[in-house]
Amino acid sequence: MIDSEARSLTATHKSTGLTFVLILSALMAVTSLSTDIYLPAMPVMAKDLQGDAELTITGFLIGFCIAQLIWGPVSDHLGRRLPLFIGMGLFVTGSVGCALSTHIVQIVFWRVFQALGACTGPMLARAMIRDLFSRTRAAQMLSTLMIIMAIAPIAGPLLGGQMIKITSWHTIFWLLAIIGAVMLASLFWLPETLAEEQRVKASVSSAFRHYYSLLSNATFMRFTLCLTFYYVAAYAFITGSPFVYITYFGVDPQHYGWLFAVNIIGLMAVSMVNRRLVQRYPLEALLKLAVFVASLSAVVLAIATGLRFGGISLMVGAIFVFFSMNGIIAATSTACALDAVPNVAGSASALMGALQYGSGIVSSLLLALLNDGTPWTMSWIIALFTLASALMALTISVKK
Repeated sequence: MIDSEARSLTATHKSTGLTFVLILSALMAVTSLSTDIYLPAMPVMAKDLQGDAELTITGFLIGFCIAQLIWGPVSDHLGRRLPLFIGMGLFVTGSVGCALSTHIVQIVFWRVFQALGACTGPMLARAMIRDLFSRTRAAQMLSTLMIIMAIAPIAGPLLGGQMIKITSWHTIFWLLAIIGAVMLASLFWLPETLAEEQRVKASVSSAFRHYYSLLSNATFMRFTLCLTFYYVAAYAFITGSPFVYITYFGVDPQHYGWLFAVNIIGLMAVSMVNRRLVQRYPLEALLKLAVFVASLSAVVLAIATGLRFGGISLMVGAIFVFFSMNGIIAATSTACALDAVPNVAGSASALMGALQYGSGIVSSLLLALLNDGTPWTMSWIIALFTLASALMALTISVKK
């Protein structure tokens, strides 16, 4: 096993330049782009497909979660590059299937298929960072990737809003297929980061037993659940905001993207600050602070919404603070969790990703089942699960 200093030295001399960072950032952005770009088109899709368009997000997240649990052990056994090539091929195929869909059942199926490949991007990008970098440096690198990848959730809704104005939602998925093909080609410039001697020698099937040891690892699970609960809240906004902003508050679909983008700008700014903070303060302390700030803003949002006070302006402000904290929460919790289990980074990253993005299933189902036609449902889900994240953060010990 390569120790922390050796990993940092290795990273310095390997292909970790601009091309490497850009490709990893794009791989991490595939997931958010796959959903965010068609958010403004969801009301139109629901009418055309004669069904609940939120199910397309649910289907994607189900496929995303299940597939990661398979790809994790496979990548620990075979390396990182081969699963990425297969994954991007599946993503392109699924995107084409979505573009050709004419019924809600068809597009949900192809969204699941699309997710089987999309999940390899962020999962293996995190694992590759862990392959190369030490704990603090990994958190810094993850913050860098988040700054770059944040372009996707900014550009996605803006681009989708303009596209739905001049063309059909089918074109959005054709564009995703093209982006997937470009990503597939870019993988030829990506180096393999898991050396042969570091790979799990046991069979892939036996490697699945690592999930039991990960689930029973208290340190790993504290950080993972802290991130998971936060993402239940984040996905409540991502899934519920098209209805709240466009239908309830009457925001034009092409302007919805700007309200969504302001949150990502906050995330980028906090991620830039976090690059410096991780060098000066313990990662656990930064995580606790960020979750506390997110919880405070979520409670304010819920109270204001419940009292019908402040309107859309207060909602945008509270969500901005809540979402910006992701710039610290995701980077620090991921770096700490993977540092606790360095020998199975692929499986650990897969389990984290499955729980993190699977949290969106909880959000979308709660919104679909309990929606009362007002922003209240989205707001109390955000507050409840952010507070759950804060409670989990309280159990984390700060390393000196």
